Amino acid sequence: MAAEQFDKVADFLKLDDDLRERCKWPKRLITVSVPIERDDGSTEVFFGYRVQHHLTRGPVKGGLRYHPAVDLGEIAALAMWMNWKCALMDLPFGGGKGGISCDPRTMSDGELERLTRRFTMEMMPFIGPDVDVMAPDMGTNEQTMAWITDTYSVHMGHLVPGIVTGKPLNLQGSSGRTRATGQGVGFMASNALHELGVSVDGATAVVQGFGNVGSNAALTLNSYGVKICGVSDVNGAIWNAGGMDMKKLMAHYEATGTVVGFDGAEEMAPCGLLIQECDILAPCALDRVIDKSNAADLKCKVLAEGANGPTTPEADVILDDRGDVMVIPDVVCNAGGVTVSYFEWVQNMQRFLWSEREVITRLETMLQQTFGKIRAYANDHQVSNRMAAQAIAIRTVADAKKSRGLFP
Repeated sequence: MAAEQFDKVADFLKLDDDLRERCKWPKRLITVSVPIERDDGSTEVFFGYRVQHHLTRGPVKGGLRYHPAVDLGEIAALAMWMNWKCALMDLPFGGGKGGISCDPRTMSDGELERLTRRFTMEMMPFIGPDVDVMAPDMGTNEQTMAWITDTYSVHMGHLVPGIVTGKPLNLQGSSGRTRATGQGVGFMASNALHELGVSVDGATAVVQGFGNVGSNAALTLNSYGVKICGVSDVNGAIWNAGGMDMKKLMAHYEATGTVVGFDGAEEMAPCGLLIQECDILAPCALDRVIDKSNAADLKCKVLAEGANGPTTPEADVILDDRGDVMVIPDVVCNAGGVTVSYFEWVQNMQRFLWSEREVITRLETMLQQTFGKIRAYANDHQVSNRMAAQAIAIRTVADAKKSRGLFP
C-alpha cells in the first residue's frame, strides 16, 4: 500500500528514474535475534526489526512497536510513511520504524525489560541522537523508552537523553508528548470543520480506537464542544446519538480497560460504527479499515486519519469521486506525535525545557501551517489532500537528495 501510494505520487511529480529509485528504497533494513531468559528459566529467541528509510535530511525518527504481527514488510512501510511525514512537517529527520514480534500482554515487566535492553544492545551500532531516535508505539510506552535510555547511556558512560523521545519527564522527557498525537487529530478535525463552515460547538464525532491516540482525540474534540457519539476499542463499540459524558467514560475505561459496558451508551457492531452519521469520523486504531466495501457508505463530513494507513487506495478513489468528505491524511493528521518528539529531541540537545503550553502552542501552529500548505497545493493542482500532502513531502526529499548528489 505504501509503495503503491509512492508510485502514484512519483508519476504525478514526473520524478526522474534515478531520484525515484533513491527515494523509494530504504537505506537500511536491520533484522536481529533477541534471546532472553523467561521468568520460568527457559530461553526464548524473539526477532526484532529496524528500518531506516533515509538519513539525507537528518537522523531517522520513528516508533518501536511490540506486537505478534510485526514483520519486516510492515516496519518498512511504516518507515516510508514516517519519512514523508517528517518531510511534510519540515522536521530535520528521515523516517524510521522498529518492532519486535512478541505479545507484550503475556510478558512480565521483567521479561519486557530484558527484551528491551537486549534489543537496544543489538541495535547499538545503528542508533544514536544523530543517527536514529526511537519513540513509543503500539505495545510500548515511556517505561520502554526509559530502559533504552539507561542501556544506551550506561554503554556511553554518561546520560544521553536524546537517544529516544517519549521518555518520562524525570529523564528529560517533554511535557505534552503523551497527548500530542490525539491532540493533533482533534485540532486538525476542528480546523477542517471551520473551513467547511460547520459549527464546531455541537458537532458530532465517532472515534474508532480508544488507546492513547483515540482517547486524547476524543477528549480534545469534546473540549471544543464536539459531542462524542460513538467509540470503539478492541473489545467492541458503543453508541449514544446524544453524546457521551467523557469524564465518566474515561473513568469506566480506566477501571475496566474497555469502553464496552459503559452505562451511558448502547453496544453496537464495530463495523457499523464507521458508517454512522456524524460530522467527524476519526479512525485511530488499525490500518485499512476504510476500504472499497464501506467507503461509499461513510456519512461523515471530515475523515480525520489518526491511525497510519486507515484508508486503502481503492477507498481513496471512491472518496475522491464522492467529493463530499474532507480527508485529513494520516501524514499530517497524526503528525502531532513526531512533531512533539522533535521538540523533545531539541530540548534534550539544548538541555532546555519548554512548558506544556509552549509545546502545544508550537504544535498547533505547525499543524495549521502545514494543512494550509496542503490545501493550497490541492486547490492549485486540483488533486486530493492525500496526493497534495505526499507530493509536497516526496518532492522535499527528492530535492534534498538531488542537492547532496550521489556519492561515487
